[in-house]
Amino acid sequence: MKYLKEKIGYALGDAAAGGITWKIMSIAFPLFFTNVFGLTVADTATLMLIARMFDVVTDPLMGSLADRTQSRWGTYRPWLIFGAIPFGVIFALLLFTPDFGPVGKRIYAYTMYLLMMAIYTAVNVPYGSLLGVMTDDDNEKNQFSSFRMVGAYAMGFITLLSFPYLKNMVGGSESHQYAVLGVFFGIIAAVGTLACGLMTKERMKPVRAEKFSFRPFVDLFKNKPWIYLTLIGICTNFFNGFRYAVAGYLVEYCLHGDVTVSGLIINYTVFMTFGEVTCMIFGGLSPKFTKMVGSKRKAFSIAAIICIVFSVTFFFVPMDPKYIWVLIAIVILTSIGVGLYSPLLWSMYADVADYATEKNGTSSTGLIFSSGTMAQKFGTAISGSLVAMLLGIAGFISFTDNTGQTIVQITDEESVRNMIWAIFSLFPAIICLIMLFLIHKYPIKK
Repeated sequence: MKYLKEKIGYALGDAAAGGITWKIMSIAFPLFFTNVFGLTVADTATLMLIARMFDVVTDPLMGSLADRTQSRWGTYRPWLIFGAIPFGVIFALLLFTPDFGPVGKRIYAYTMYLLMMAIYTAVNVPYGSLLGVMTDDDNEKNQFSSFRMVGAYAMGFITLLSFPYLKNMVGGSESHQYAVLGVFFGIIAAVGTLACGLMTKERMKPVRAEKFSFRPFVDLFKNKPWIYLTLIGICTNFFNGFRYAVAGYLVEYCLHGDVTVSGLIINYTVFMTFGEVTCMIFGGLSPKFTKMVGSKRKAFSIAAIICIVFSVTFFFVPMDPKYIWVLIAIVILTSIGVGLYSPLLWSMYADVADYATEKNGTSSTGLIFSSGTMAQKFGTAISGSLVAMLLGIAGFISFTDNTGQTIVQITDEESVRNMIWAIFSLFPAIICLIMLFLIHKYPIKK
């Protein structure tokens, strides 16, 4: 296969970012912050909202900065090579629970979370932009994008499946377990990011503007395909964000804690692992599926319909541990749709970047791909923030007392359980309906 080594290297980049750091942040952080770290539901929701406002500024600026980078390592690769170690270190610190009071913990959480978002932007925006300069062949771009998704979902599968067993191996308090796993996964994420930077090549030279200008930012909002694709990207991450952010609460409060079947511990990470391996398989099949149906837009639409149908189906399954395999089967079927559309999204960003270069005469690849990263963080974190707020409205309360202990109270158990179930199923289905409408309006016909 052409460029096989580079495709493996490119896959390692999202294995580190999407399969480790982002996966843990998406699925573990809401529950970690409220039940382990000791933030209130309101603090958790506010933290994620503030971080998103931060990203609205930093992501496009990073994209513009990356586009203008010139070095012996290329335009985008140096950000991966030199950002790898800070990326792993800050992630490890984010999973550490300091022995502070309520105010100290709040300051620590806000500081580290914002630092993590900044380093994630500095690494992941250039990483995404690499797709636009490694090849100008559209089929190869689809292949690179497919390898990226397989890498992310394969590592996500390993991360989520191993998480409860690694916690048991570490032992001690939950805060100690998370701290040790933060170091362990932080090291792996740093190595994967560095390997990606060293194993890939930049063949296409960006057509740079002579000096910094706000014109590329203005041009973005005149770029109709970019507007639609950014909204679609936000929807895909809202869809995943709702499901991952509430999965821990679903297992804990709707299924009454971890379910053990024939020695297999099905906690919230393992529950979502079945979806990860499905996404990995169908992410690899996505290019062939797209070729079979004839266009990216049509393939994306079919994938969205799959997600809608099975998300709604999930809602009607009883909240009972004895239905665990039915619930897992529906998660698997839903993930077929997610696996099919995920590689398409990044391939379509490359199409939009090519469209912008042709229309405007200068490259804005980094800026355009930064919107994909911003959509990822915006959709995931806003959905996580909404989950925290909705659970608070339903009757879920958490806080740190004066002794530093985390206290969780539920004032209306039935209301909280119904809200959790709807957030995992009906809310994502509604988001997918919006996504289906937007992809119908998306103007690039490839």
